Amino acid sequence: MSEHIKRGTLALVGSGEYLPLMEPVDRLLLDRVGGGPRVVCLPTAAGNEDAESVAKWSRMGVEHFTRLGAKVESVEVIDRKTADDDTFAERIRAANFVYLSGGLPAYLYKSLADTKAWAAITGVLEDGGVVAGCSAGAMIFGSHTFTFPTLWPLRPVFNVLPGVVMLHYDEIGKNLRRLIKFAVGRRTLVGVEGNTALVCNDSTYTVVGTGGVTVWNDARQSRHTNGETVSLS
Repeated sequence: MSEHIKRGTLALVGSGEYLPLMEPVDRLLLDRVGGGPRVVCLPTAAGNEDAESVAKWSRMGVEHFTRLGAKVESVEVIDRKTADDDTFAERIRAANFVYLSGGLPAYLYKSLADTKAWAAITGVLEDGGVVAGCSAGAMIFGSHTFTFPTLWPLRPVFNVLPGVVMLHYDEIGKNLRRLIKFAVGRRTLVGVEGNTALVCNDSTYTVVGTGGVTVWNDARQSRHTNGETVSLS
């Protein structure tokens, strides 16, 4: 586990960001923030889509966390230029809760790698805050990810969870899951279902939400549900 999440909390969400079913999960995460939550929502993973899509994710995030009583703003980091913008990075640094919504994991990684925005995001974790990523926003925290629509080759990402490949799991069939595990090789495949988060802090991994988390090591699979602690080794 990265040193970052020994101090802060990392939440890896399958799908359902900003929807009512995620409110119990997000309330739990908001409660982990001391001194009052200051949330920033980053639509970066959808940055290669049109302006309407970026605006939609930004609006949904602000509306969702406002309903939950948090102070929230959207910071429209959508490419490498905006990810290296000093003003945007400062707005992220001023938060104690960062939410990365879904889109394309490879685009998200390419946009954030070695930028001021990524340094600000990891700084929130180092300071004991919360970082949540949904779908693509979760997948970039493993060691590798897929370049959709193909599965191969796997692309390196931030390696916050070494040896782990993250995947939104419940919308793919059994045969495709087996193909994905073959592509993953000896790495650990962690599949998070919709409306569910794998919450990571201080070497502990806990399932929160209405679905489950499947951990697939070599030929062994185990599924875990709300409140259960998960081993990724």
